[in-house]
Amino acid sequence: MPTTEILSRTGDVLDIAKLQSFHAGLRGTLLLPGSDEYETARRVHNAMVDKRPGLIVRCAVAADVVRAVNFARENALLLAVRGGGHSVAGLGVCEGGMVIDLSRMKGIRLDPAGRTLRAEAGVRWGELDQEAQVFGLGTTGGAVSTTGIAGLTLGGGLGVLMRKHGLACDNVLSIDVVTADGALLKASSKENVDLFWALRGGGGNFGIVTTFEYRLHPVGTVLGGLVLYPFDRATEMLAFYRELTETAPDELTAYAALLRTPDGVRASAIFSCYAGPLSTGETVLRPLREFGPPMADLIGPLPYAAIQETFDPTAPPGLLNYWKSRFVRDLSTETIDELVAAFPTAPSPLSSVVVEHLGAAVGRVAEGDTAFSHRSARYNVTAASLWRDSGQSEQNISWARQLWDALRTPAGDAVYANYLSDDEGDQRLRAAYGANYERLVAAKNRYDPTNLFRVNQNIKPTLDRAAT
Repeated sequence: MPTTEILSRTGDVLDIAKLQSFHAGLRGTLLLPGSDEYETARRVHNAMVDKRPGLIVRCAVAADVVRAVNFARENALLLAVRGGGHSVAGLGVCEGGMVIDLSRMKGIRLDPAGRTLRAEAGVRWGELDQEAQVFGLGTTGGAVSTTGIAGLTLGGGLGVLMRKHGLACDNVLSIDVVTADGALLKASSKENVDLFWALRGGGGNFGIVTTFEYRLHPVGTVLGGLVLYPFDRATEMLAFYRELTETAPDELTAYAALLRTPDGVRASAIFSCYAGPLSTGETVLRPLREFGPPMADLIGPLPYAAIQETFDPTAPPGLLNYWKSRFVRDLSTETIDELVAAFPTAPSPLSSVVVEHLGAAVGRVAEGDTAFSHRSARYNVTAASLWRDSGQSEQNISWARQLWDALRTPAGDAVYANYLSDDEGDQRLRAAYGANYERLVAAKNRYDPTNLFRVNQNIKPTLDRAAT
């Protein structure tokens, strides 16, 4: 096997004999710098992140995860966990330490009669959707099919079925997780209840999930797609979108966006997904077609798995990404004006402003029932800055920050943890976990008191906070 010098967090050099022994016990693959596949395996979706871990463990089974956790703990290695690698903060990789890569753990077991599905943590949403769609079933997942199920679900999980069926985390029935002491636990409403609560919105702070069990719903053909409008009607479009969402039925989830078309033309847009009877959906979505005239009307009946791929072309790997996001209570005239004024100043034609509508089933869960606490939020607004040339990073980051600053409100700084970038600071981190933060600290104290799982939107245990 290739050899390399790997340093622990205490500065000690990892003994090669220990590494060889660890490697021999794996069913999966160990990748070191200079070995085949290392360069590809260390890269994550966000090209702003360029880190070189000391070793990458591509796990094949849950036992590999247990071995890797024990090895990292015993040798004081910095530890990152990679599922789909889509984290905008680039949290699926670290500098110099160990990456536990779950991307080869792709097992899916579906029970059509019971409407449940068990999926290993390396599964991506497109893979889960395709499996469930064979039986006319589905569950809330992300808006890009290549996103991993693990990170999205652990952070809460917004998606186009959320208003009818709740967040991704609301549809989790049980979770198999490896904790910092190397134990493989089952967390559910009946077992390790405090851990189950914390994992549904608290991110990767408490262990490494190997398997999720999801509740499925009848979801076959849905009605939806993009409608594009001229940008000079963006202010009117956002006001129309506000009115549409104020009376939207649970079956309708709609996003608004300011974006550029593939040929560089500025436009405004509404994306919709109606998960109910198609005939009713035609009536509900008719106003989107009548507001205009539209530049393009792409609404039509689609399999749910297909509508989940709508945004894939906007999120190819290898772009530099920087996002600033916040939950807002309403789309005020002032907020709309700020968005419309700011978008044309975006330096990159790949950047966009996206508004997501929550409410309905999302808001019917009490704030304390899951670690995801922002149940009363009505909208999420994101300035998504994407570009190709690293020499243009400063101006693209500055655009997103300036727009975010313009949207500050007295209502607070609530934010979706999955949309946090890596430079947000402690105040924003606490805002991501909201009213549940101290309860999450208590769970961290119990399941990861030494903060082994720290390469994440990190909730520091009490001892770690005291030390700093």
